[in-house]
Amino acid sequence: MIGFDRITFDNNTMQGKACIRNMRIPVSLILNLLANGMSEEHIIQEYPSLVHEDILECLKYAAWLATEEVYAS
Repeated sequence: MIGFDRITFDNNTMQGKACIRNMRIPVSLILNLLANGMSEEHIIQEYPSLVHEDILECLKYAAWLATEEVYAS
């Protein structure tokens, strides 16, 4: 995937879900925490292996996914 160096997919890690840097931290978890009001600082405190750039990449990935075209029938 072009432009997402920190988002990885591995069938042996989290059943192939989008994760951060081959860790067992799914992108969906980070997005869910942000969407429910947890601050970036709190997320990094809870998951000390994460850095600011990981959180930004999750948001960029979500924005990229949202550009998908939906055709109503």
